Amino acid sequence: MKESALRNARGQINRLPCVFEKALSARHAVCGLTETSAERRAIVCTSPLARAECGRLAGLLREKSAFALKLAAKRQFLPFVHMTRIQCGGLEGMRRVLDAQAPAPDVHRLVCLARERHGELDELPFAEIIQGVAAWKGRGRSGKVEP
Repeated sequence: MKESALRNARGQINRLPCVFEKALSARHAVCGLTETSAERRAIVCTSPLARAECGRLAGLLREKSAFALKLAAKRQFLPFVHMTRIQCGGLEGMRRVLDAQAPAPDVHRLVCLARERHGELDELPFAEIIQGVAAWKGRGRSGKVEP
């Protein structure tokens, strides 16, 4: 078996779903480390290390958003609308705090900037970031983004 075929086969096996798939699917954010899996129509992460960092960030956003969204902190499963609001609003809040000039949140860039400026993801200014979650509005029934 050729080395390139082996590498391609290994890549197909180790595909990891993107942690921020809801935000990327809603076209609210972008990420340079994702690919769209044609066979499963899923957004997948190409970097296991970056995915782990995104997982940590997503967990922190969920934890810190619980009060703003009036959610029980221990609730295991959240409805799609809440997860989308946490992802889109959280990334928008991070964009405002870390990369205000960017036209849209870039997930990998935001994680890198967070590490660079704050060291640990736990040290991010979540009081400011969660304002993005509280203010985020999804698309209305007409399909237009509400302000």
